Amino acid sequence: MTVVGLSRTALGRRVPLAVERAVSPIRRLSARQRLVGWLGPIGLTLLAFALRLVGLGNPHRFAFDETYYAKDAWSLLNNGYIETYLTDVDGNTKTDINADILAGHTQGVWTGEPSLAVHPDVGKWLIALGEKAFGMDPFGWRIASAVAGALMVLVMCRLVRRMTGSTMLGCVAGTLLMLDGLHFVLSRLALLDIFLALFLLCAVSCLVADRDWHRERLARRARRTDDGVALTGWGPRILFRPWLIAAGVCFGLAAGTKWTALYPLAALGVLCWIWSAGARRSLGIRWPLAKGALVDGIPAFLSLVVVALLVYIATWGGWLTHAKEYEEHLSSTQYRQYTGQGHCAKDDDSYVATDLDATKKWPTATEKDASGLGEAWQSLRSLWYYHQDVYTFHTHFLDCSTHFYESKPSSWLLINRPVGVAVTNDISPDAPGCDAPADSHCIKQVLLLPTPVLWWGGVLALMFAVVMWVGARDWRFGLAVVGALSAWLPWMMYDDRPIFLFYAIAILPFTIIAITLAIGTLIGSSRAPSARRTAGVIVGGAFVVLTLVNFAWFWPIWTNQMLTHSEWLDRIWFSRWV
Repeated sequence: MTVVGLSRTALGRRVPLAVERAVSPIRRLSARQRLVGWLGPIGLTLLAFALRLVGLGNPHRFAFDETYYAKDAWSLLNNGYIETYLTDVDGNTKTDINADILAGHTQGVWTGEPSLAVHPDVGKWLIALGEKAFGMDPFGWRIASAVAGALMVLVMCRLVRRMTGSTMLGCVAGTLLMLDGLHFVLSRLALLDIFLALFLLCAVSCLVADRDWHRERLARRARRTDDGVALTGWGPRILFRPWLIAAGVCFGLAAGTKWTALYPLAALGVLCWIWSAGARRSLGIRWPLAKGALVDGIPAFLSLVVVALLVYIATWGGWLTHAKEYEEHLSSTQYRQYTGQGHCAKDDDSYVATDLDATKKWPTATEKDASGLGEAWQSLRSLWYYHQDVYTFHTHFLDCSTHFYESKPSSWLLINRPVGVAVTNDISPDAPGCDAPADSHCIKQVLLLPTPVLWWGGVLALMFAVVMWVGARDWRFGLAVVGALSAWLPWMMYDDRPIFLFYAIAILPFTIIAITLAIGTLIGSSRAPSARRTAGVIVGGAFVVLTLVNFAWFWPIWTNQMLTHSEWLDRIWFSRWV
């Protein structure tokens, strides 16, 4: 039989068969290369962790929304669920509960009634682990975030290494993540977003690993013929995909931190199906999208969505155990009674519901307590009603609110409005460490500000990624584009309520993937010396160096360092950053 078709590239190299192309380049690396592929990322991870530990307890206060999450975590740790707090515990009415806790009054601070927490518990449980290990103080409630931020560097290095086959590019991606200011500051605060970003990045890493695993398994089962590889019918059926199940677990934990993880889950789940269909098409299967929807889509839905749902429900274990307390105290809130009528008050920014139905309660609140499986089902129904109330809070009761640091999501990638999480103004020139002139003052601030060079370069990289995905059909750029859009565009639907720039932390990993892939494209795949490779190394290296310099410049306003007023102004490049 005569083989007809392309057998050599323009450079004279043999065109590999589909089964050969299905093997990930990572599998072809030597033992030494694999060792370096771990040592480099681990070294960067330790460096990132060390940077985040410097002055972690500074400022010694509840910064921004730490006042909610750190205390909620402490209640989870001590009570198993989130209770509301007393307003005073030390008998001194001049100090509030936050000051009392910082002074060491950390027990007996709860009212005994459940709190209507508007975010799931996973991130707060992780914060609680730090408080368990180091105590209820700023270091204790921030250490979990530092660990999460450092682990993201490791995952990023390994993910990009898998995507590119290059340990160097993987370490470039990890370095860029380590040097981003938004990621750095969130790694030093007890907020939920750093945990959301970590679980999303882990989920993406598992999806990419599944892509390699699935393609290789398909290729192994392919029937080889004289003209390459051809499969008939539906092709191999691979029902058990362990990496996809791991991705489902990570997505469940991400949604258990913040609901916004649902959008990347949906978008990346569709992308996973397209990848599977592409693998089948490369092996000669006709109608791969339609056939893949059944052969791959249904098992993938079970592994991703169903597993994520089960994990998500499991993360509410503390709530379900105390469902009776929630039924007694929170089954008739204004969010449950709201019937859709309301307006914004003229005198302030609060929301006023004008048509509350006081008879509306959770149906489970008036039911007789069940037992056994009936009790479990009753608790799950109560949890569903609780979710309805929280959804009403997010979609209606914040519409009239305003915040000094709120920003439109359309401006996030350009860093229009960073968030000040802590500031000490008008520090006297006589204060220790203040070198200001006698007629001036010093300032200390923690500003949630991304590294400008990195983010502005990221905008260009994402544009380039669109071109490469559509024009060159490079799936890696597609991951960056789909991931970034799924973490960004949904916020456009909620830009009539206060939302903040640091929500964009979920976009950052995909932006860095796009930047690193662009650098890799500039350098090229050939290791032979060439003008292109030299230019690519210079451009890519210069970008990393500029990011490092930019990171060093803004370090003082990320770490609450003492600055004179003029030094502070040198770092506030635009008036909207104030």
